[in-house]
Amino acid sequence: MPTVFITGSNRGLGLEFARQYAHAGWRVIATCRDLGCSAKLSDLPGVEIHALDVTDYGGITVLAEKLRDKPIDLMLCNAGVFGADQEFGMVDADDFAETLKVNVIAAMMLAQAFRPHVAASQGRVMAFLSSRMGSIADNASGGFYIYRASKAALNAVVKSLSVDLESSGIVSLALHPGWVKTDMGGEAAPLSPGESINGLRKVLSQVTSQHSGKFLSYDGEEIPW
Repeated sequence: MPTVFITGSNRGLGLEFARQYAHAGWRVIATCRDLGCSAKLSDLPGVEIHALDVTDYGGITVLAEKLRDKPIDLMLCNAGVFGADQEFGMVDADDFAETLKVNVIAAMMLAQAFRPHVAASQGRVMAFLSSRMGSIADNASGGFYIYRASKAALNAVVKSLSVDLESSGIVSLALHPGWVKTDMGGEAAPLSPGESINGLRKVLSQVTSQHSGKFLSYDGEEIPW
């Protein structure tokens, strides 16, 4: 039975990842910042839940040690935030820094802490929830400074991981979930969480070493950096 480790699992895409993988028969290790907000997660069959604030980097190390004997076939770094005021002239420095802590630094710390767990598995995949808005080549509309910059920085981390973890047999890739009806995406989004995650799971099921360092959409499209 393969194992998936998912951050930010109490709502939105993280919850849907946990639901679909649990129903597919995977062993699911799910994390969320506040266990008091994990009622829907707790209802899923056989899901192992741990409290984790991804900006508590010491807590990441503690959890990795707690799970040291558990190989992880797929590590899904899903936890993320959008940031507040995004337009030029309105960007707040503290909010920018906090968004980078969640979207970029946490992903780096998770990769470092859980590399042995992923390397010890059969699957050996690290996947990071990015966004097409992090593509510099695809940016023709400007704005959204905080979110774009955080996802572009995450993409840079992913690309370097694909090089540095190659010797461990680990595939590292960035994923674009599409515009999804979540708290972040809003009701105007065209995709449901189920549609997005079903597509991402299909993409992940077909991943090989040739996909390491790629930026892939939920529909399989490769997105330019």
